[in-house]
Amino acid sequence: MSFTETTKTSWFSRLKNGLIGLILGPLLVFGMIWLLSWNEGRSVQTYRALAEGAGIVVSVDNGRIDPANEGKLVHISGSVKPDGAPEDPALGVSAQGAAGLNRKVEMYQWVEDSKSETKKTLGGGEETVTTYSYKKEWRPRRVDSADFKQADQHQNPDMPIEGERFTVATATLGAFTVDGKAVADLAKDSPVKLSPDVAGQVTSALGSDRPVKVDGTTIHVSQNRQSPAIGDLRISFSREDIAEASFVGAQKGATIGGYKASNGRKLFLSAAGNVGPAEMFEAAQSENTLITWLIRFGGLLGMFIGFVIMLSILSIIADVIPLVGSIVGFGTSIVAGILTLVLGPVVIAIAWIAYRPVLAIIIIALGILLAAALIYLRRKRAVAAPTASTAAFGRS
Repeated sequence: MSFTETTKTSWFSRLKNGLIGLILGPLLVFGMIWLLSWNEGRSVQTYRALAEGAGIVVSVDNGRIDPANEGKLVHISGSVKPDGAPEDPALGVSAQGAAGLNRKVEMYQWVEDSKSETKKTLGGGEETVTTYSYKKEWRPRRVDSADFKQADQHQNPDMPIEGERFTVATATLGAFTVDGKAVADLAKDSPVKLSPDVAGQVTSALGSDRPVKVDGTTIHVSQNRQSPAIGDLRISFSREDIAEASFVGAQKGATIGGYKASNGRKLFLSAAGNVGPAEMFEAAQSENTLITWLIRFGGLLGMFIGFVIMLSILSIIADVIPLVGSIVGFGTSIVAGILTLVLGPVVIAIAWIAYRPVLAIIIIALGILLAAALIYLRRKRAVAAPTASTAAFGRS
């Protein structure tokens, strides 16, 4: 089921949005400048803390606590034993021997999809045709139907219970105690086979008038699970088990916790299985590099969007004649790209100058070369266009 809606936006309304863009665009650009600067500082500080830790970490026997290592950065490895069992207090499901227990809840509900197509009209306005369609799906979180275009015809009830994770408070690794959640984060998931007795607990907890049936690893709250209705639930559990693990952290009595490096960064590394300290620090450095590049990409993309928003008023003004507006819009996108390729690397380089001046110079040079290449290609196209027009005129 679907319906179509057509909306028209006048040129003056678009112009007002363009003026707002003159305010929002610079704010977004300045925000991305801060993000890129912060990211480089975070990356360098994390790198230095990890390098420091790799140089002072000591591997210790997990079967004995040596008071001489108190406060030092140590590495332990071996078999893990959770203290107690994770339990869902609402539904009465537990997992003996596991470090964690996950409750997954899905509700059958309405989902709205929309597709829009916008065309420019003579005089600078826009006409947008949007098609809304509705379908029923199992979703782990409630979709807010109040925001639907046809909210009165497609209503989703509240979820009486949602997904949740439960972990043991602590676990032991030989003579040492480690955080239970840190252990569960390393574990592998496997489904929990449910007893039929769980049905009574679920019925009492939910207070629903729908029948509750247990089928192996799934609890069905439905009149007819073969033909589900809006508001029906599917509940399942998975347990998190781990046999061996490795940790790097500060020895504090019998516990392993976060170690504070000289620059204030906290070090606490974990890995599944028996992993040496060198491999753990190498993996942490690789993760730091990946995070750095992901934030760089996000910052540059946000900066580009900020410049596009800032310059959008030019294409809106030119949209009085749609073809001219499209050409101007393409041009402003090129300008936004050039500004991003120049400003972004400069911001990154400046943040690194205090730490690695050689790398900073290389980054600035690359940014200038990329911007110069774009400018050169743009000028080359501009020169080629009149030449082609002259040749065509000569032939005629």
